[in-house]
Amino acid sequence: MPVEFKVPLTKVVKELSLEPLFLPDDYENIQISSMDVNRPGLALTGYLDFFDKTRIIIFGKTEYSYLARFGSEQQRHVIENLFKLKPPAIIIARNLPEKDEILSTAKLYDIPVLRSPDSTSSLSASLVSFLSVELAPRITRHGVLVEVYGEGCLLIGDSGVGKSETAIELIKRGHRLIADDAVEIRRVSKTSLVGSSPDNIRHFIEVRGVGIINARRIFGMGAVKLTEKINMVINMELWDSTKVYDRMGLENEYMEILGIDVPVLTIPVKPGRNLAIIIEVAAMNNRQKKMGYNGAQELLQSLGMDVTPTEVHKKKIITNWKA
Repeated sequence: MPVEFKVPLTKVVKELSLEPLFLPDDYENIQISSMDVNRPGLALTGYLDFFDKTRIIIFGKTEYSYLARFGSEQQRHVIENLFKLKPPAIIIARNLPEKDEILSTAKLYDIPVLRSPDSTSSLSASLVSFLSVELAPRITRHGVLVEVYGEGCLLIGDSGVGKSETAIELIKRGHRLIADDAVEIRRVSKTSLVGSSPDNIRHFIEVRGVGIINARRIFGMGAVKLTEKINMVINMELWDSTKVYDRMGLENEYMEILGIDVPVLTIPVKPGRNLAIIIEVAAMNNRQKKMGYNGAQELLQSLGMDVTPTEVHKKKIITNWKA
């Protein structure tokens, strides 16, 4: 059974800088569980068959214009039909004036009323964008997340293989750390994964033999970042002389994370290999592949070998991380 995530309404108010017009006594306990919003068009006419009462309601110029067609008592009746379903909050866009009919009905049903200076469309987009991240399906996995040349690289592998040390070398080379040891991965859309660090260990790195260090304090603010999209996974493993590693890069491997396929590379680790440089090259090569260029394909074609696109882009799911 999927886990349902919630975000406190207080956090929504702070993030969007909303002005409180009315707050009930239990305001701090109100939780938002839907990442969608309601523009109550048909709902104001009385059609509530598919009305989702878990969504925040936004009132804009259209809703105000519709209510203005009625007298005060009829407005109260229309609004009460909507508010008695107990939506989590009402937000009035464009700094529209307070309506006594809205405030009095909201007080009757203990529904918070907030106001924003943004246009209705801009407010809706900002709210949905914020809730999509806060309420996204998520998992936490052992690894290190770094940004290399704009590509989010998730380093995974057995404990002690050298993920944190590689991350420090990448930071010294001008790249940025997002998370060490525990990476919280969120599916923010059907095609995007975003990684971050748990609040209590953010910016800290464990280096065996040295201890815990704070990357932000040692290397500066430019060495860290709060979140980053996950563009590829790099599986670091100790070199196995009996294993055949990919030397051409024709076959692309993918790891399924929360239902999204992410390119994955297996990098063998042994003394003498500069892993930071290898990961830099891997990040740049991954960006080229996304733009439609494959170096291995060009080489084989220049040698007169026929390489079909199906051979180059063959997919192989090697694992599946679910929530």
